[in-house]
Amino acid sequence: MKEIKVFAPATVANLSCGFDVLGCCLDNVGDEMIIRENDLNEVRITKITGQDLPMEADKNVAGVAVKSLLTRLGSDKGFDIEIDKKILPGSGIGSSAASSAGAVYAVNYLLGEPYTLKELIPFAMAGEMLASGNAHADNVAPALLGGFSLIRSYEPLEVISLPVPPDLKMVILHPLIEIKTRDSRSIIKQNVSLRNAISQWGNLGAFVSALYSNDYELLGRSLKDEIVEPVRSILIPYFSELQKLSKEEGALGFGISGSGPSVFALCKGEKVAEKVRDSIQNFYCKKGIDFNLHLSGISNEGVKIL
Repeated sequence: MKEIKVFAPATVANLSCGFDVLGCCLDNVGDEMIIRENDLNEVRITKITGQDLPMEADKNVAGVAVKSLLTRLGSDKGFDIEIDKKILPGSGIGSSAASSAGAVYAVNYLLGEPYTLKELIPFAMAGEMLASGNAHADNVAPALLGGFSLIRSYEPLEVISLPVPPDLKMVILHPLIEIKTRDSRSIIKQNVSLRNAISQWGNLGAFVSALYSNDYELLGRSLKDEIVEPVRSILIPYFSELQKLSKEEGALGFGISGSGPSVFALCKGEKVAEKVRDSIQNFYCKKGIDFNLHLSGISNEGVKIL
């Protein structure tokens, strides 16, 4: 096989209680990518539709991620990458992670799968380093593995796949403003109080427990962030109003997706999710803010072949 087309999913990272260590994969939001082998022994970005992004392989996260993989393999093979970019850069739902994960998945497949999905994560992280200046894995891990991913350790890297309760739905609102991850990270305090740290540890542990026990109420109570959200939420129009509205409509919890400006409402069941979605839509329409709105399940499958 010389060519493959893949779906590279969007992801929601942090999930309030798990800054840089927790993320999940969405099932119906993502990019499409075509990767084909070339005879030029070089990695090229040959086509990008949907967004204005760098065509130079060394300045594009997909190119950087693939080059990282090929360098580790000692391979001089060349590949052309086409990206139909449907996830807006700076949206907070893993735009760079989708390109990085989709590209390394496809090239790995065309090379006969020398690496497992977990072994591909560091190569995709190279793309994240280019995008944000930080090689975080909380988007690329669920994009490759599907479901929920927990990063237990970065040095050495250890990623744990977590179960997905069957009735979970997620409403994602993307106000059409761009917040670059690099800028959003720069405003975060580097030191936290012991009280806030203890609260965060407790909520993260409870969140993981709730996934295993299908305890939706505990899941909702765990979606709290006293460390990053208070700082980042000021960048998101009407954050506190959206949070209050979502919970009134029955959402389990509400928080910032990744670095923002997207926000998410985690819900139990399609009907509740539809109510939350409709209420958020009505609220933002009245405020005159342009936005995208998604309702998605949590996919147990990450990047997939189309």
